[in-house]
Amino acid sequence: MNAEPKIWAVIPAAGVGSRFHADSPGFSGAKQYASIGHATVLEHSAAALLQNAQLEKVVIALHPEDTRGKKLPLLQHNKICFVQGGAQRADSVRNALLYLCDFADKNDWVLVHDAARPCLSPVDLQSLLDTLYGDPVGGILASPATDTLKKINGSVIESTVDRSTIWQAQTPQMFRFGLLLECLQQAQQKQLSVTDEASAIEAGGHKAKVVMGSRSNIKVTYPDDLALAAFYLQSENFL
Repeated sequence: MNAEPKIWAVIPAAGVGSRFHADSPGFSGAKQYASIGHATVLEHSAAALLQNAQLEKVVIALHPEDTRGKKLPLLQHNKICFVQGGAQRADSVRNALLYLCDFADKNDWVLVHDAARPCLSPVDLQSLLDTLYGDPVGGILASPATDTLKKINGSVIESTVDRSTIWQAQTPQMFRFGLLLECLQQAQQKQLSVTDEASAIEAGGHKAKVVMGSRSNIKVTYPDDLALAAFYLQSENFL
């Protein structure tokens, strides 16, 4: 009888946060190193995964010139390891998966979580695992769009988009290990631009599922997002 699939996790953290105008230069100013309470955004994001004992290992992909991440106090956990990230998110994820090839089976699960998404709740994470564990492909956390959406050309509105079928993708995104690696490698060979793991799966001809996530699972993109993230973390007693 086949063994139960194991669950692995990857955090691509090789970006420099070009939209995050922090005062510190270089990687010190990257959004994943902004502080919320007594920890960085990256530490909170990793801790959100480590709260679930089902995960075997969390692989964090850092920029090759970034030496700060490995020294952060909350990233000294025995389940955390580091690999070299790439120029794009997909490159970092692929590097992490190639590292995990020595440990993971193709039928295992891998969760890919944003380095700047610190407010993932234990309930949402467990819901994702429980909903998708028996699925042949996998899926993502997401929330339905609530604002009226406009398609624009420059600064001129062209039309209103039907939001009833529009969802906002979140992370973690959870896929079978072998399938995700295969789809990412195919996308690289075809020089396709994939902005998240689900888009790589879609490009490979597979259908990903959506699992309802909380709107509190925000991605820190701009400095004023930090106050909102702190509020959500405080409400979960994580600060």
